[in-house]
Amino acid sequence: MQSSDVNLYLVGFMGTGKTTIGRIVAHRLGFALLDSDHEIERKQGKSIPQIFATDGEAAFRAMEKEFVDGGHQRKRTVVACGGGLVVQPGNLEVLRESGVVICLHASLDTILRRTQGNRNRPLLDVDDPMERIRTLYAIREPIYNQAGTVILTDGRPMLDIVQHVLRAYRREASEFARSAAAKAKHGR
Repeated sequence: MQSSDVNLYLVGFMGTGKTTIGRIVAHRLGFALLDSDHEIERKQGKSIPQIFATDGEAAFRAMEKEFVDGGHQRKRTVVACGGGLVVQPGNLEVLRESGVVICLHASLDTILRRTQGNRNRPLLDVDDPMERIRTLYAIREPIYNQAGTVILTDGRPMLDIVQHVLRAYRREASEFARSAAAKAKHGR
């Protein structure tokens, strides 16, 4: 595999800019963009809040696992992953075997500001969204920190964030391609 074909997986908490940054980065790379949440909605024919309401969070997490295991292209794609996708056991490892993983990060205040009023976030449909963000983030932060390069999206111009993501991606895609070639050469 050439480094110019390696997928990029953007992970991180909701509201950190994965889809927005992913769209620009995909355009710059000439890659397709997939948003795991949108792909699940398309496949299921219903919104995430509807999935949570009718099937439950566990069913949604199973749908994310199915997406990770085989529901997307394995080359030349930027994948904006739902905030809880990498928290499930095994998903982060599968993404790492499939491409470069970069974690986008923002402060909890920024996350609240960016997600307020968005009806497509069932986990924040509670009386105290900031408390829910704090609780979820405390659980997820150790996994996000293991995901790969962490890039802060708070208070930075979009162009700076995009350039930082592209630099990290190109460096890590090169390493990924070399590693994949070495494994293929040794029959692993």
